[in-house]
Amino acid sequence: MNSEEVVRQAQQAGVELVEFLFVDNSGTIRGKLTHVDHLAGRMVGGIGLTPAMMAMNLLDQLQPVPEMGPVGEVRLMPDPDSFRILPYQPRVASMMCDLLALDHAPWSACPRSFLKSVVQQAATMGLQVRTTYEDEFTLAQADEEGTYHPMDEALCFSSIAMDAGNPIILDIVSALKAQGIQPEQYYPELGHGQHELSISPTDPLTAADNQVRYRETVRAVAKRHGLVASFAPKPFADEAGNGAHIHFSLWDEAGQKNLFWDFADPHHLSELGYQFAAGILHHLPGLVALTCPSVNSYRRLRPQSWSSAFTAFGPDNREAAVRIASIFWGNEEKSINMELKASDSSANPYLAIGAVIAAGLDGIRQAWRPTATVEVDPAALTEEQRERLHIQRLPGSLAEALDVLETNSFFREALGDLRLRSFMAVKRSEQAAFAQAEDAFEFKHHFYKF
Repeated sequence: MNSEEVVRQAQQAGVELVEFLFVDNSGTIRGKLTHVDHLAGRMVGGIGLTPAMMAMNLLDQLQPVPEMGPVGEVRLMPDPDSFRILPYQPRVASMMCDLLALDHAPWSACPRSFLKSVVQQAATMGLQVRTTYEDEFTLAQADEEGTYHPMDEALCFSSIAMDAGNPIILDIVSALKAQGIQPEQYYPELGHGQHELSISPTDPLTAADNQVRYRETVRAVAKRHGLVASFAPKPFADEAGNGAHIHFSLWDEAGQKNLFWDFADPHHLSELGYQFAAGILHHLPGLVALTCPSVNSYRRLRPQSWSSAFTAFGPDNREAAVRIASIFWGNEEKSINMELKASDSSANPYLAIGAVIAAGLDGIRQAWRPTATVEVDPAALTEEQRERLHIQRLPGSLAEALDVLETNSFFREALGDLRLRSFMAVKRSEQAAFAQAEDAFEFKHHFYKF
């Protein structure tokens, strides 16, 4: 879609305001809005933004990154193809933005530009990537004191929970479809008030954009029903955590052949697929700082909680960090894919998906292969057995994950200096801030902001 078509659609739909959205280093969705009368000009010149916004943490505390202070400007430059009229917000539309420097080049701290660069790397290798998030979220009510409580106490996959969530879920499905996002499966999950609604895979940039739209849509629709929707990794201390598993597959240049498929392999996974998985597993102890990047993430990322606390790999092993998903009967070749379970919605999706793909491509370049597939809970193995299988315990806290990321030369080069340095500053500050506060403070801020 070109700029003229965007303006025409906005005017015909009676849109008054258009959101220019981006995701910062804390995982917060932020942006500015333009009136439709100025949309044509903003599509050319963007909207000015202080670079300091990428140094804001989850508590809106500005971190001392020299390039992200009061001096300077970047531009929010909207992607015309991302234009969507919001079905849940009267007379409002939205677009996803790149952050450009004043010389019109991608700003070196822009998350969306990072993902674009990784997609281009895959293309130079003759590869297309298809991916999507598989999100879990919690629907809750706030009492008079502002304390959140699950909307119901129904059981996992329970028809009672389906009935309780039906009006909200149907409205979410309709709102997603109106924005070009195809829902696939829905069911109530293990936690009270917890639900999972999967959507179809697409190209990585659209998948990251869709994750932003998905979060915005679910929260907005829930609000209309008098509820609060939270994607917090661990919304309640005594309930199951919310994951945002990343599913992915590799295709040929024409997008016609799934390169993960191998009929002869016991798990129907190709050598290319094993190599891609090996790259993710190799870099995962640092990668989780990007896919599970909040203090709250590590309440969920624990052994025997079905969240994958080890660098294990296996077919339909839901305690493995990378799972080979079962193929669909009647659609075997096209449906083969893998899932990264060590991921949640506190992540910036552009950084997370980009880093996952970059790690997988590194595995292909290095021709790595996982030591073995694991078909038991890795927590049930002895330390000696895990060592023999090269299975590591993932970091147990955000601080530990950041330590590994900071010393990973691969990610230092892939992310670039300013992007990594600003991310580290924001996340180190969050770790310090929540370490000094009571647990209730952590749960409150993560529940509402994600």
